[in-house]
Amino acid sequence: MNDSVFHRLYDEYHQDVFQFLVYLVKNRHIAEDLMHEVYIRVFRAYDRFEGKSSEKTWLFSIAKNVAIDHFRKMAVRKRHAQDFFDWETQQLVSAERMPEEVTELNEDKQYLYEMLDQCTGDQKMVILLRFFQDLSIAETAEALGWTEGKVKTVQHRGIKVLREKMNAGERGGSDGT
Repeated sequence: MNDSVFHRLYDEYHQDVFQFLVYLVKNRHIAEDLMHEVYIRVFRAYDRFEGKSSEKTWLFSIAKNVAIDHFRKMAVRKRHAQDFFDWETQQLVSAERMPEEVTELNEDKQYLYEMLDQCTGDQKMVILLRFFQDLSIAETAEALGWTEGKVKTVQHRGIKVLREKMNAGERGGSDGT
């Protein structure tokens, strides 16, 4: 991989990939660290990039894997080593405060973002890629390494979870005020 290709990828996609990571981990500093790992992997793997997907979805795929590795490491630190962390079905909940990028969203997207902690890891990634990063079903499938059918199913289930939580009156807190 030559420098010009690396710089072009960085210039074109850095902001989108960084924003995706910030939304997932809810911490700018951690997202910055993870971005370094993304671009290390990009640099190492670009020679094997076959162009079967777009560079953008390929980068999101790498970012997804880096984020999953991060959540696995955090889970191992919090639990006994023999426990298995299943990121696909468990919630990816971060105790961090809302990052600056989220505070810049409109009110509806902020609320949706807050409610994402009610979703599984799979659902959260699909909703972030589809509705926050504006990827198509096909692009989301490429980025996650799934079929389009799986993306549609996971998206449908995630939206259903979010609707149920919103309809349950969780907006504005559950303390009754």
